Amino acid sequence: MNKRVLLVEDEPNIVESLRFLLERAGFDISVETEGPAALESVLQSPPDVLVLDVMLPELDGFEVLRQLRANPNTRALPVLMLTAKGQKENRETAFEAGADAFITKPFSNTDIVDAVSNLATRGPSQT
Repeated sequence: MNKRVLLVEDEPNIVESLRFLLERAGFDISVETEGPAALESVLQSPPDVLVLDVMLPELDGFEVLRQLRANPNTRALPVLMLTAKGQKENRETAFEAGADAFITKPFSNTDIVDAVSNLATRGPSQT
């Protein structure tokens, strides 16, 4: 059975690109485009890996991640933060919120696939 990845991204072109790359790498992909919908989706059916954009409508990725880490059922979910905001402060905020990995846009296709593969193989972090 393929590992399940929830992609939370509101830019259609990035969704299309990531879906193609990750499906080609053997992952089953589902997509949400807003923070609240992402939280609901994870709580209803936790994926093996969450790829989470920072800038989202209604609830940003940092807050989504904080809420997931505060919940005992989702605190160990492997999370890759993906953002166009690559400043040091954003990277620090992502890791303080509980991100397992952080990649900036534009991204290397190989970096994305490798990061998701590593998180999927490793499984949930022990937090």
